[in-house]
Amino acid sequence: MSGGLVALLDDVAALARLAAASADDVAAAAGRAGTKAAGVVIDDTAVTPRYVQGFRPERELPIIRRIAMGSLRNKLLVVVPALLILDALIPWILTPLLMIGGAYLCYEGAERVWERFGGGHHAEEALPAAVPSAEHEDRMVAGAVRTDFILSAEIMVLSLNEVADEGFWSLVIIMVAVAIAITALVYGVVALIVKMDDIGLHLARTGAAPAAPLGRGLVHAMPVVMTVLTVVGVAAMLWVGGHILIVGFDDLGWALPYDVVHGAEGAVGDALGPVGGVGGWLTNTVASAVVGLAVGAAIVAALHVVPRRGRGDAAAAH
Repeated sequence: MSGGLVALLDDVAALARLAAASADDVAAAAGRAGTKAAGVVIDDTAVTPRYVQGFRPERELPIIRRIAMGSLRNKLLVVVPALLILDALIPWILTPLLMIGGAYLCYEGAERVWERFGGGHHAEEALPAAVPSAEHEDRMVAGAVRTDFILSAEIMVLSLNEVADEGFWSLVIIMVAVAIAITALVYGVVALIVKMDDIGLHLARTGAAPAAPLGRGLVHAMPVVMTVLTVVGVAAMLWVGGHILIVGFDDLGWALPYDVVHGAEGAVGDALGPVGGVGGWLTNTVASAVVGLAVGAAIVAALHVVPRRGRGDAAAAH
């Protein structure tokens, strides 16, 4: 009897070790998946704060909470189930889906560059009215959730592509974990950014050192932080989108862009010696961003510039 009990305990211990190892494997895979999507996460974090501009301070966190819940619903109820079904039935579709998302990121990044230097206008970036109504808040939240859907889909496709060789139930756990973790990270950081000026004002009003100088510094720094976030967000869109397209073309059989970029990365890395890793990464990043800007500019021209000129020529003819 005692021997059977010991054997049973040994089996239980072995199963526990196996479960722990599996949990570690899933956690490591989820970490890889989340890291792969970092560029899109930066963009998501940079895009969201504009949706609460102009609202009363007491409405900022509730609005962010509503957008975060919409983002989580996007991921868990639509994006993740759809991707798992597609991965099970037609796994080759991941690369084209990634490339469609990459082209969208290139378009978004190039459109923002065009708005900045070419006089274009992004409708969603218009500031809210001075005293926003409940209807206006609903519209802003709905617009933010729609924008988030595209970014959420891209994040989850990138994540799934990184761990596509895992078993089905491991994939389910990984994708759900990544969806929850990334949503919490993005909107936690967004909430901190949005309330940073209020935190600074509170500290400044205490009048005590070192809190008051720190508070004034935070208040003065926030416009710079928002500008930097905007620039980083645009750069991340172009870099990530361009990189996705380069790798996707290589997977589909057109290796020239991939070979050129990686050849340049290797040459710079060899030339710089001890800092070659950093130099090679920067080379790859800049080259990917250039590709992203070129592709995005072509899409912007096709969707905005050429049609606008066509309408102008037609009006002039009449």
